[in-house]
Amino acid sequence: MLQFLNGCSRGRGAWALLAITALIFELVALYFQHVMLLKPCVLCIYERCALFGIMGAGIVGAIAPKTPLRWIAILIWIYSAYEGLMLAWKHTMIQLHPSPFVTCDFFVSFPSWLPLDKWAPGIFSASGDCSVRQWEFLTLEMPQWLVGIFAAFLLVAALVFIAQFVKPKRRDLFGR
Repeated sequence: MLQFLNGCSRGRGAWALLAITALIFELVALYFQHVMLLKPCVLCIYERCALFGIMGAGIVGAIAPKTPLRWIAILIWIYSAYEGLMLAWKHTMIQLHPSPFVTCDFFVSFPSWLPLDKWAPGIFSASGDCSVRQWEFLTLEMPQWLVGIFAAFLLVAALVFIAQFVKPKRRDLFGR
């Protein structure tokens, strides 16, 4: 399996699939926000940024997968998936154990050199409350689903990272 993942990480198709998967999740989030009229909270916006990071990793990896740029893409992927998992976990805990002492911020806080909420308010502006449960599917709230999604992204990223230290099969070197 690790040889297979190593081979996949050296081709554009797997990286494009990663970027497309993250894009689909982003489009679903925008559908929830603009069609179903759910109000995203600050943590929702940060989780969305983590998905953009994973999508960016897929794009970076697809540019030149047989060069050291692949390593940069893997590191971006691992970092974004880990941060997304931590944000989704925090969001889940706020929803499952509401407390007036544990809340999220009222406004998103982006760096002054990257004010995403000003540049694209339809995507990065928060108007909801983190503790409000707005959507449920199969008894799980949206942050709980995101815990599973980010955990899956992180698991696959870790396996791809480990696979980089496994030599690909000889036919994989010349067969592509």
